[in-house]
Parts: sequence; C-alpha cells; structure tokens
Amino acid sequence: MDDPAFVRSPWHEGELALQRRYGVETRMDEVGRRVLRGHLIDQHRDFYPLLPMVVLAAVDGEGQVWPTLRAGHPGFLRAPDAHRLTVALARDATDPAEAGMNDGAALGLLGIDLSTRRRNRLNGTLRRHDGGFDVVVEQSFGNCPKYIQLREPRFIRDPALPSTAAPVTGAGLDAAARRLVEGADTFFVGTYADVDGHRQVDVSHRGGRPGFVRVGDDGWLTIPDFAGNRFFNTLGNIAVNARAGLVFADFSTGTLLQMTGEAELLPDGPADASVAGAERYWRFRPKCVVRRDDALPIRYELTEWSPFALATGDWAK
Repeated sequence: MDDPAFVRSPWHEGELALQRRYGVETRMDEVGRRVLRGHLIDQHRDFYPLLPMVVLAAVDGEGQVWPTLRAGHPGFLRAPDAHRLTVALARDATDPAEAGMNDGAALGLLGIDLSTRRRNRLNGTLRRHDGGFDVVVEQSFGNCPKYIQLREPRFIRDPALPSTAAPVTGAGLDAAARRLVEGADTFFVGTYADVDGHRQVDVSHRGGRPGFVRVGDDGWLTIPDFAGNRFFNTLGNIAVNARAGLVFADFSTGTLLQMTGEAELLPDGPADASVAGAERYWRFRPKCVVRRDDALPIRYELTEWSPFALATGDWAK
C-alpha cells in the first residue's frame, strides 16, 4: 500500500463496519491515511534490531491461521531499506506456523519489546532466502503501550538451538492448557482477511489482569475488548472471516500454547457476566491445539503491571 493516498479507504469492509458501529468512521479515515504506511519509517527501522523476540502469524494450506513467538539475539531483525524487514530465523518443523511460512506467503508481524512496552506492527509478503526471509512491507504502523506488562528477558540457551521437547497436539484444551489460559495476563491473536483477492494477515497483542480470558464449559474462550486505538484490525478481520489463532506463553518456562479455530464477535456481550473496562466482547473456539514445552529460549521476569491492565477487571469479579 503506497502512502499517503488511498483510492477508497485505508480500511477494509470489516474494519469499516465496526468503525461505523461505534461512530468513529470519519475520524479513523483521517487517522488511517496518516499512520498506515507502505514503508518502514526510520524510527521503526531502528526499533526492530533491538528486539530479542518477534510475534508472527501465518496461514496454512487449509486456511487456518497460526500465531507464534520466535526469538533471536538482538539484531536477528533488521531493515536494510524502508521496504523490507529481514528476519534471520531458521525453519522450525515443530512450529505449526511454519506450514504457512513459504515463499510468497502473506505474513503478519508484531515487534513488541516487553521491557519497554514499545510495539509496532506490519504485514506483507514473505520472501525466502538463505539464512531466513524478508517481509516485503505492505502496511506498517505503530501501536500504543496499553495493557502491556513490563517483563525483563534473559536467554537460557542459544536461540539457534531448538527445544528437545516434542510438541503435543490435541483438539481442545486439557487441564494444563486450561490453567495456562485462565492464569494468563497476555496472549497474541492472529487473524486475516482476503481483500480484493489479496490476503492481509494481522497479529496483535492482548493484555489484562490474570483471568481476563474465560474458558467456558463448552470449550469457547470469551475475551473482553478493552479501550484501544479503534482501528479494529483484529475484530474487523473476524467480522469478515471467522478463522483466528491464539498463542499463549508461559514466560517462566518458555512453553507456548498455540491454537487455531473459529472466532465470532459478541456485539451484545455475554448474558451471564461482564468484565470491568470491557467495551465489547468476542469469543474463540479452538479446533487444534499444540503445546510446545520450552519452545522459547527466553525467560521473562515480570517487573511491573500495566496501569491500564490493573484498571480492568476479571471474570471472577
């Protein structure tokens, strides 16, 4: 997408529908034309090489979206020019997201620094080469630091060395997976939309108090949507395409819980309970769940809660 002009709108129909519903369409049109760029600005080019971890989302051959967390020593991400982000990562056969990370695939990427709360997003096309791949930028934009808990990282092994634990795959959440989800204060969600024959993949951060994600007896996860930038990238994608994927991390052990399935918006909210601070709700039902113990070569120590997260509630209250 070339900036600053858009033929019609910087947003697709799903995003526009939600912006209209909440009365922000005109304002978001102006904001989108200003902040959505078809290139990396210098600030973002300087930011990505500082990161020890990146969040990716890819779509496999069956149309299922898989988000993942991948790590490397700072510098494994770099921007040789304003239109490419180079990612020095070897392929990982244990990661279900790899099925969608072939040459020419659409990819969503979130650079997030948990030690500073900075985050920037982009999407584009993956181009494989020796040593990793490039992401050819289509959309690039910044995000605010809301709901990000501060965490300090440390590597416990060379990130080039994979985990020795075998992935465990299931159709739903077992007891251990349920405990991880219900105790989480952070997760990442991947979604996508096919716009005029072109695929846009997005991956974003969600945070709150531990317990802000509810696991129902029917297997659905219900998630509050707190006040944000009103872009509605995630929910707008869900409005036009019910497929989504989630990844939860146990930051103390490096375990990743990846799942793909279906999502839906709940415009009227759940009937039986509510969460303080929620402006709306959505829910997700996993169809395939992969637990990868010790997948992350990083451990994160919580150092400070987000004041925005502490101002919200949980289902127990």
